[in-house]
Amino acid sequence: DLTGIESMDQCRHTLEQHNWNIEAAVQDRLNEQEGVPSVFNPPPLRQLQVNTADHRIYSYVVSRPQPRASYLTGLLGWGYYFIMLPFRFTYYTLLDIFRFAMRFIRPDPRSRVTDPVGDIISFIHMFEEKYGRIHPVFYQGTYSQALNDAKRELRFLLVYLHGDDHQDTDEFCRNTLCAPEVITLINTRMLFWACSTNKPEGYRVSQALRENTYPFLAVIMLKDRRMTVVGRLEGLIQADDLINQLMFIMDANQTYLVSERLEREERNQTQVLRQQQDEAYLASLRADQEKERKRKEERERKKKKEEEVQQQKLAEERRRQTLQEEKERRSECLPPEPHPDDPESVKIIFKLPNDSRVERRFHFTQSLTVIHDFLFSLKESPEKFQIEANFPRRVLPCLPTEEWPNPPTLQEAGLSHTEVLFVQDLTDD
Repeated sequence: DLTGIESMDQCRHTLEQHNWNIEAAVQDRLNEQEGVPSVFNPPPLRQLQVNTADHRIYSYVVSRPQPRASYLTGLLGWGYYFIMLPFRFTYYTLLDIFRFAMRFIRPDPRSRVTDPVGDIISFIHMFEEKYGRIHPVFYQGTYSQALNDAKRELRFLLVYLHGDDHQDTDEFCRNTLCAPEVITLINTRMLFWACSTNKPEGYRVSQALRENTYPFLAVIMLKDRRMTVVGRLEGLIQADDLINQLMFIMDANQTYLVSERLEREERNQTQVLRQQQDEAYLASLRADQEKERKRKEERERKKKKEEEVQQQKLAEERRRQTLQEEKERRSECLPPEPHPDDPESVKIIFKLPNDSRVERRFHFTQSLTVIHDFLFSLKESPEKFQIEANFPRRVLPCLPTEEWPNPPTLQEAGLSHTEVLFVQDLTDD
């Protein structure tokens, strides 16, 4: 409340610089705000600080040197301090209330990130126009993308927050950040992401990293499977000092990257081995499935063949049964055999394909169909046959055809009282 410093980290840092002497810290801070020289000895230049809030984060803060104050200046400073104390207290209290109210009335436009990549490209163009094109390679992507790439590639990520209005920014960018040895180190050892805190993307990262002063650099890496800030460099730092601090941070944390790289390789090997085992299992499974499919097809083929054979047998049995029924029907329909003394009777001797002989009498007036029906009704006769006469050799038209729609009688066919007819088997045809 006395100094108007909102950050607890910055308050702690100021107290540590003054050996936890609250009066000295308050006086020195107010002198800085009013432009009055400090009445206490400033800390040595480039003093190394270790963040006590988290010992895993390496913090390096560079404070601006201030001239030594005389005894008279100190008395005047203390007198001015006590006179202005009530006014300062009232002023900063009202200012805090006003800022708190303005957050609801008019939010900070930087809090809305609409085009993070555009913010990065705009900053790079501004940086090159002001400081030239010789600089470390900027990561042209969002902060989240830079984190993901650093995590995937197991590299250090150097984050630079550019304070446009800070008095040390120009000197740092021209003399330190654009120094050839700094450029070589950054380009070969780490990814480099930078943005202005006046841009929404830079402001968002600033809120996350909570820098105390500018220039501000943070070293981020994958540590314990999380992207972790392992180093913070704040204040105007020279090129050689920056290189030393970055090398120190990287050397101190290189083992984590090596360990993570080994674990990742082991996980990759395990994954590859598991994938190979899965592929072998799938290949074996597919081979077993293929064998089972072939066995199933073979069983289905045999079953189908057996069913076809069974169907053929049933069809053959039905055909034979139908044929037998037809033989019996035609046998029953045959006219009675004429008496041997009947002058109109014809004695016919049939020679069957199996060399057996069958003899029967028919009437001259009967159709040749009767002869065919008689032979068809015999058990020894083939299913299909034709009847041939020998003198002259001819086939008797026993069944209706286009030439003989109504088969002739025995007399019309020219048969004598005694005939020998031959039965020709046509079943194979």
